[in-house]
Order: sequence, then C-alpha cells, then structure tokens
Amino acid sequence: MRQFVLLPAVSRRNYAQLLEKQRDFEDEAERSFLNRYEDGPDTSLGIITCGIAYNYLMENYPDGCPYPVLKLGQYPVPTRLVTHLVEACEAILVLEEGAPLVEEMLRGYPVDSGRVHGRLDGTLPRAGELNPNLVANALGLEEREPVFAAPDLLVGRPPQLCDGCPHGDTYRALNEALEEYTKGRVFSDIGCYTLGALPPYNAINSCVDMGASITMAKGATDAGLTPAVAVIGDSTFSHSGMTGLLDAVNANAPVKVVIVDNQTTAMTGGQNSAATGQLEQIAVGLGVSRDHVRVITPLPRQHEVNVAVIREELDYEGVSVIIARRECIETAKRRRKSS
Repeated sequence: MRQFVLLPAVSRRNYAQLLEKQRDFEDEAERSFLNRYEDGPDTSLGIITCGIAYNYLMENYPDGCPYPVLKLGQYPVPTRLVTHLVEACEAILVLEEGAPLVEEMLRGYPVDSGRVHGRLDGTLPRAGELNPNLVANALGLEEREPVFAAPDLLVGRPPQLCDGCPHGDTYRALNEALEEYTKGRVFSDIGCYTLGALPPYNAINSCVDMGASITMAKGATDAGLTPAVAVIGDSTFSHSGMTGLLDAVNANAPVKVVIVDNQTTAMTGGQNSAATGQLEQIAVGLGVSRDHVRVITPLPRQHEVNVAVIREELDYEGVSVIIARRECIETAKRRRKSS
C-alpha cells in the first residue's frame, strides 16, 4: 500500500511507472474503435475532428465527406493515424472545441505548420463554440445555405432571477443601504445570486471562483476599502466560505458577509446543503459576535427593516454576518405541489 503514500521517493517511482504505462495508453489509442480513419477521394485536405465537431462536419456533408477524416474520440492522440493523414493530404484542418489542443500538438509533428489550419491561424475563431456554419466557412462553403440558423421568432433574453426570488429583495435592500458609500465594494460568489451583477440590480462587482467572495472582501479591507461586502449562498458558504470567514474573524476585518439563504442548493436541483438550519451556530462558532449575526427576511414588506439592519452592520467596525433567509421560490412551489 506504500504507493498511495506520496513521499518524494514513492512519487518518483510512481512517475516512472506512469511513463511506462503511457506507451500502453498510446497503443490502445491506435487500436481503439473510438479513433477512426475515414478515407476520402480528395486528398487536397485532411480533417481531424474531436468530439461534437465531427457532427458539425457531417451536417455539412450529409452524403459523405469528400476528404479523409480522422475522428478522435480517445486520447492520447494516435500518432500513427495522424501521421498517415498528414502524409496522405496536402493540408490539414483541425476541428475541435475549446482550446486548440490537437492543433498545437500537430504543429510539433514533422509537418510544415503552414499546412495546418484551425483556430491558431484564423481559419476558425480563436474563441467561442463551434457550430456547423463556422465549420462550413472553414471549408469554403460560405455560399451554401446555412446549416444552422436560429428562427426569427427567437429573441435574445439575458439570464435573470426567477420571479419572486428572495435574492432580488436582498439586493434591493443592499443597494439602498450602500447608497452613501463609493462603488465597487461588493464581492460575490458562484450561484443563482451571481445574476445580481446584471440589471436591474447591478449589485455586485466581482465573482471569481467558489468561496472567493469573503477572502476578496477581506483583501479589500486590507487595502483600505472599508466596509467590504461579501455575498455568498448558504450551500457555497458551507462548501468553501467558512475558512474565509475564520480568516476575517482572526483579523477583525470590517467584512460584512451576506449569506443569501434560500434553504436549498438551488442551482443544482434543490438539494439540502451541509449548513441547512445551522448558519447562525456556524458563524458564532467561527468567532463572529452573536450580536452581529443578524437574520433578515427578504420580502418587499420587510424592505425598510432590512435596509436598517444592513446599515447598522455596515457601520460596525468588525465582522458581521447577515443571513437573508427565505425559501427558494422554485423549491417552495414543488413542496406545495407535493403536499
């Protein structure tokens, strides 16, 4: 069992073993049915596709592609199959989503990089998702009627909070309480509530990764921006926010943590979080003064009370936790329907 104890000597031995296994992985990729070479009569171009990009190619050639195609579905990239395509064709087009991983690898093969086309040379956009029309453009099929076109009846609509969502009432109260302060002091986390960055709320100024809201707010106070506000969901707080709150408590930083407690993990389907029903105890246990763990109810009729509570905590020169608690409107609907 020593191989699972990653001391330096064990790590070096494990890495050597992994390198040995890599040859087996490469051989398996060469034989895998997931990596398939399809011949085509026109060798002026060879096409390497990854994942759904193959479907986009076939949508442009429903009767069969005239060029040789290497469909990749298993890594590592099968060297022999790629070499066969490169040697058989005059130019190579790489169709892949996201980063041009295979295209960059291909430029390391003994092949003139001018023969390789894809995201790196502008044949395809460097950023963004592929679609059948972009593939058609890369193939020189611009004159053909677009394979993919959104119906005229579809109207662009930005994402927004659900009607009746408690987060909207929380943001309205927070915005009003912050009116007397300069902008740029609200740090958010990842969840439904991140939509508070958009109109009509425009209530948050940053969102980086899960659990970063409180530590960013603490860093802002270190830099002199006080008070600083962190907005974090109840489940995200239990997942990644508690250590940040402990850091703020240890520094007695004037951070105001607004935990938007909709009593569920709404963004992923409505599961309970590890902190459901325990947020007050956790905050006090981490060292927040019991007097500055406040609970508000985000409802329109409670707006003035909520604004007053938030203002009081903004004036406090220490760590505050404001728990804005009201059940998610969607889980409330499901609960009432099932009862």
